[in-house]
Amino acid sequence: MKLPANFYKPLAIGAPTPLRELPVRPERMIHFFPPHLDKVRAKIPEMAKQVDVLCGNLEDAIPLDAKEAARAGFIEVAKSTDFGGCAVWTRINALNSPWVLDDLIQVVGAVGNKLDVIIVPKVEGPWDIHYVDQILAQLEAKHGVTKPILIHALLETAQGVKNVDDIACASPRMHGMSLGPADLAASRGMKTTRVGGGHPFYGVLEDAVEGKSERAFFQQDLWHYTISRMVDACLSSGLRAFYGPFGDFSDPAACESQFRNAYLMGCAGTWTLHPSQIDIAKKVFSPDVKEVLFAKRILEAMPDGAGAVMIDGKMQDDATWKQAKVIVDLARLVAQRDADLAKLYGF
Repeated sequence: MKLPANFYKPLAIGAPTPLRELPVRPERMIHFFPPHLDKVRAKIPEMAKQVDVLCGNLEDAIPLDAKEAARAGFIEVAKSTDFGGCAVWTRINALNSPWVLDDLIQVVGAVGNKLDVIIVPKVEGPWDIHYVDQILAQLEAKHGVTKPILIHALLETAQGVKNVDDIACASPRMHGMSLGPADLAASRGMKTTRVGGGHPFYGVLEDAVEGKSERAFFQQDLWHYTISRMVDACLSSGLRAFYGPFGDFSDPAACESQFRNAYLMGCAGTWTLHPSQIDIAKKVFSPDVKEVLFAKRILEAMPDGAGAVMIDGKMQDDATWKQAKVIVDLARLVAQRDADLAKLYGF
């Protein structure tokens, strides 16, 4: 166990000092792209203007014979692109794969100063974070990286969910976590082939009523428990929680519903795998204009957050003041990336 006095000390001589607070920035959507494809890389400069986070994917969905091309493609696009206010992430290969060391060594060595976050897949416990933490510190020191590269854990196994609290506290590099529903479903032995979203057979049946043959069936959310655990672990440690992939690109309504559930439960953003999902994520993870305007009224009526006031016939106190502040703070972040919303929010 690392002593508290040493928690924020660099793990390598010459590595940057770990952050004590996460950078303040909007992260409504983490847009994944396959960097081994030339036509995709050509679109990245324009895409950087549309999304909050761009993530070069090196792991799942990249063919085995394209792993090195994906790594080289990510390095190329990271070097050549002015990302502006868009954050730059990459998802490395799994820690038990033959590609992960080259992912870390080559990417940090080439573009460490442009890289904000590394997603580590299939994290099972704090030991996985410690391993990546130490290597990153050594590489930062070797290559003169001036800001610490953060770590984002992908929850894709039953053991990872079991250890979610320890993972959240494993390192000051921790940025947050995302739900990985497909691999997690396999790890748990769940009987679904869907990537995120609900399942038509998972639900509850209304009570039987004498004389009534038809009984209503209400579909439930397969991921409610996991998202709740992830949000509690992250938010209690000052991290951010994210919904992961939604694989059915042909069903935008279901995608929006799943994103909205995650947003209401406390997630900061979601993954987008297809351009059609970007506007859905923007809509869902940007606070509603009416809610923002009402929240601003609460903050204006209670500048110090103390006492109680009546607004439109409803009592507002210190608890609702905290809720209003969450909404207004998020709206300010979103306004940095969206001029139209900034105007509607009144910023």
